[in-house]
Amino acid sequence: MAIRVLNHQSRFISAKPYSSSSGQVIDVMEVTKKISKVMMSSPQQVLESALDQTGLRVSPEVAEDVLNRFRNAGLLAYRFFQWSEKQRHYEHSVRAYHMMIESTAKIKQYKLMWDLINSMRKKKMLNVETFCIVMRKYARAQKVDEAVYAFNVMEKYDLEQNIVAFNGLLSALCKSKNVRKAQEIFEKMRERFSPDAKTYSILLGGWGKEPNLPKAREVFREMVDAGCEPDVVTYSTMVDILCKAGRVDEALGVVRSMDPRVCKPSSFIYSVLVHTYGTENRLEEAVDTFLEMERSGIKADVAVFNSLIGAFCKADKMKNVYRVLKEMKSKGVTPNSKTCNIILRHLIECGEKDEAFDVFRKMIRVCEPDADTYTMMIKMFCEKKEMETANKVWKRMRKKGVFPSMHTFAVLINGLCEEGDTQRACVLLEEMIEMGIRPSGVTFGRLRQLLLKEGRDDVIKFLNEKMNLLVNEPLCD
Repeated sequence: MAIRVLNHQSRFISAKPYSSSSGQVIDVMEVTKKISKVMMSSPQQVLESALDQTGLRVSPEVAEDVLNRFRNAGLLAYRFFQWSEKQRHYEHSVRAYHMMIESTAKIKQYKLMWDLINSMRKKKMLNVETFCIVMRKYARAQKVDEAVYAFNVMEKYDLEQNIVAFNGLLSALCKSKNVRKAQEIFEKMRERFSPDAKTYSILLGGWGKEPNLPKAREVFREMVDAGCEPDVVTYSTMVDILCKAGRVDEALGVVRSMDPRVCKPSSFIYSVLVHTYGTENRLEEAVDTFLEMERSGIKADVAVFNSLIGAFCKADKMKNVYRVLKEMKSKGVTPNSKTCNIILRHLIECGEKDEAFDVFRKMIRVCEPDADTYTMMIKMFCEKKEMETANKVWKRMRKKGVFPSMHTFAVLINGLCEEGDTQRACVLLEEMIEMGIRPSGVTFGRLRQLLLKEGRDDVIKFLNEKMNLLVNEPLCD
């Protein structure tokens, strides 16, 4: 079934062109692509010299774009960070430092993370957001004491512990399912800081994630009793909690009780309602809610359309899905990678793999797929034993500069193992480790079993050493 798609709109970066060493004016996007290509194709040992040979000059915009692309590959990102820092007339921006702090924390290189913070301190670049990132990363790794420590040492770094920092700590704890600790800290420090709508919304979300609906209701009542007016974020959080608790009708009641003169419902709120009705197989109510939103004068964005598409996919009404895509086009709303993923996931689960590939080829003219999109397609072709096509999708992903996730590597390595192609599987595993991505025990275990059968103990030892270096060896020399 054909899908009519939108004309592709190019992505632009608002940045001034600048000169390379040859004096040629090069666009930021073009430089980013060239650097990314070198980083993805050069062994770690010769990466710096390979980057030098390009003759390219780095601007803050380029550095930030490259670090964003390689945010899931801490090793590579740090090597680029080091290399670019040596260029004349270039200094890292605060945003570049923050991205690097996130990348190093993600691979648990905490010593290096603090080295970066101290470097920012010397350059007087530190701000509250720096420590909010640190608290968030520690909490995500379930290092609760370290997250609290980061908050406590802020003043030693000449930064005020204000309500933004306090909310940052509570948010970090709540998002990592440590809401009880967050509530404890809130009770101890509420007199020191004046809680605002954001503070209560954070705690509300934390109890919703627990999930603990009675406690969430208690926080909401306490907020109102304290004279703190709920804002659209608070209402969005409450609606999301109720929907996840299977109380979508009550959530709709909350939305209808909102005074549009004071706080108008957002498109996000309606996207949650439509999504929930869809998952509960209440298609008619999903559509009615979407139409109610439009009648209220709220413009549908891509998130609401995605929820509606998801509802139609759940009901296996693909004609309606394609009608929604046409409506998006008529209203000037461009599908995103999530739109593509919702449709592809449904078609693949239903066994409509040929149609899924057809949709993939058409959708990539409209929006750039993300790592999840490519992972789904590679997995689909591996399961169909069409390794040549899986490899083509892999190559396209790399050519487009989309960084593979751990799952992307895993599905292709597993596919190669199924085919008995241990040589190519080993190459991919080594490449994965070189990029700073640690393979799961399942992925490595499967390859290890095949190598044992082939008597390749030497290769197993080599790969084990590589993985141990990734975890134990600090990135700094």
